Amino acid sequence: MKKLVLLFACCALFAACDSKSSTENAENSEINGGDAADLSAATRQPSDVDTNAMNIGTDRSDGGGGTALPDAEKGAKLIAQSDCTACHRNDQKLVGPAYEEVAQKYEANEKNIDYLAGKIIEGGKGVWGEVPMTPHPGVSKADAKAMAQYVLSLKK
Repeated sequence: MKKLVLLFACCALFAACDSKSSTENAENSEINGGDAADLSAATRQPSDVDTNAMNIGTDRSDGGGGTALPDAEKGAKLIAQSDCTACHRNDQKLVGPAYEEVAQKYEANEKNIDYLAGKIIEGGKGVWGEVPMTPHPGVSKADAKAMAQYVLSLKK
């Protein structure tokens, strides 16, 4: 039980952390016309994103731009900007499954993209074990679908 509590505490810490300082977020917020809490991944500039960090956006099996998953590149950038990397990697299980495992389980079709996008937004538990996935209600449906497309693009 103590290990589970520690695991949740670590996940919460990672989720609370951001690559930018709160001062920098506040400055960006003033520029973007909202408060610091409203600075979402979608408002950051592409130059802020290192998609090679944490092994995200690399090792794509579709040759980097397949027509079946047109928003996969956008999804890779959104994942790299988010707290997803605290629990997931492309090729190794951390707290949650590796993205490649998810891609092997689900066929890349609209039904599964919608399903996975819903899991990103609403969270979930039980499909990959007892540790729940944190919900991300601030992620738009379009962004969640792009993220799901990226994950499914990793199918080998």
